[in-house]
Amino acid sequence: MLTQRTVLRSLTLLGVVAASTCSPAREDRPRTSPWNAGPSLPQPITNNAVAAVESDGRVSVFSFLGLDSTKVWSGVTNAAYRWDVGDDAWREIDPVPGPGRLASTAHTVGGLIYVFGGYTVAEDGSEKSVPDVNVYDPVTESWSRVADIPVPTDDAAAGIWRGDHIVLVSGWHDTGNIRDVQIYHPATDIWTASTPIPGAPVFGHTGAVVGDQVVYVDGAAIVEASPRFVMDSTSWTGTLSGVVEPSIEWTEATRHPGPPLYRSGAATVGGLALFVGGTDNPFNYDGVGYNGTASVPLRQVLAYVAATEEWRYLPALPVATMDHRNAGVAGGQIFVVGGMLEGQRVSDQVWLATSSGLLADGRQ
Repeated sequence: MLTQRTVLRSLTLLGVVAASTCSPAREDRPRTSPWNAGPSLPQPITNNAVAAVESDGRVSVFSFLGLDSTKVWSGVTNAAYRWDVGDDAWREIDPVPGPGRLASTAHTVGGLIYVFGGYTVAEDGSEKSVPDVNVYDPVTESWSRVADIPVPTDDAAAGIWRGDHIVLVSGWHDTGNIRDVQIYHPATDIWTASTPIPGAPVFGHTGAVVGDQVVYVDGAAIVEASPRFVMDSTSWTGTLSGVVEPSIEWTEATRHPGPPLYRSGAATVGGLALFVGGTDNPFNYDGVGYNGTASVPLRQVLAYVAATEEWRYLPALPVATMDHRNAGVAGGQIFVVGGMLEGQRVSDQVWLATSSGLLADGRQ
């Protein structure tokens, strides 16, 4: 049986697009881009989970799972790739255990990479959220598995709290969106439920954790009357407290400039939450919107300054891109890997910038 995300694709999308009055003027943009091209992936991959690790002064970048250039159900892969920065090429490593899947997220804690959730796609188009949490050790190059996500979730926003807790916010579970906030503690292998989000439950939203503050924006919500998917144009922040029984005090945040964002790449750099690319038209995994219109990627990098609750534009990538889960951050560098370009072209491109170079220019 087809899920709502597949069936509702032909229905009309009622998008809410915020007009931007804060676009940086041409003369304010840096003359030299801080972004540089890295070696291409072994194959084009989109909707992949990305992570980076620094060990003994060496940075390694990883791509897990995702969808290949066929953009059909059989192109959903469990492939995994590694690039040791400074080497000429990526190399294939042992695949992620279990089936290929989309909309997973990956985060690094204590030198280990945790790959959370995602959903599988069957030949008949049916989708299933998976509870899997797979752990990759870059030193031994081996996989293990830890406690399942209590409510299997895909397309969730995520971030690292206090260096050793991983927070999953909202997302899709099997047949609909959930309000759940689920926090995993690797040291104890225990999940804890925290304060649910107060706004509409969404999938494909983008978020990060900065200090004790979790922030996420937009995403696709469901209007039950039709039903149909719509872009939710809301930004939220929440203050985390209480490690044993964590709670969150949620507040609607200052609306970010520009259109609402769906499947933008997320990262935390210093006191900033970064949002790389994305689109204002929610789409199925082939890049075509649920309204039947091809989604168009954005060429921008937005940053939320947690301390002052302000938004800034940072230097954009040389290309417009969308369909990201998260960016990798390690060793003072930021990595954007794969994704989808204009014309629904699955990308093998890799872009990197130093944190200092990226943050040197930004306009409020």
